[in-house]
Amino acid sequence: MYRIIGADSREYGPVTAEQVKQWIAEGRANAQTRVRVEGTGEWKWLGELPEFAAVLAPLPPFPALPPSVADRAATKIPAGICGVLLGALGIHKFILGYTGAGVVMLLISLVAGAFSCGLATCVMWVIGLIEGIIYLSKSDADFVRTYVDGRREWF
Repeated sequence: MYRIIGADSREYGPVTAEQVKQWIAEGRANAQTRVRVEGTGEWKWLGELPEFAAVLAPLPPFPALPPSVADRAATKIPAGICGVLLGALGIHKFILGYTGAGVVMLLISLVAGAFSCGLATCVMWVIGLIEGIIYLSKSDADFVRTYVDGRREWF
């Protein structure tokens, strides 16, 4: 015979093992239900008693929560600010994971900028400024759709 602490924190019993198995089948008891075998003073988890192991279904693991849009848009503000302030260096591209585009912007700014008296650097700065403003002005959902999922590297 067993005594059970129900979900309502009330004590039920004494009940037979068959009654406990029926409650398990009905979903009224599970492995985390507190139970005490008659004649003992110790409360245990129902899942600790071997006589119920066969009828207790293992609890399914909690599914991993998908990352929220806000989590996935976490790079929006750093990329936007770097685009506005340091656009010519392409740092905002590196933040978003666009290494190739970042290297292109950096090389054009440094190498081509030296041969064009800074004109190429100014062009890269304007591109970075525009991209930074675009990043900051988009909603998180639009940013994720365009730059995280869509992997759009330019504008």
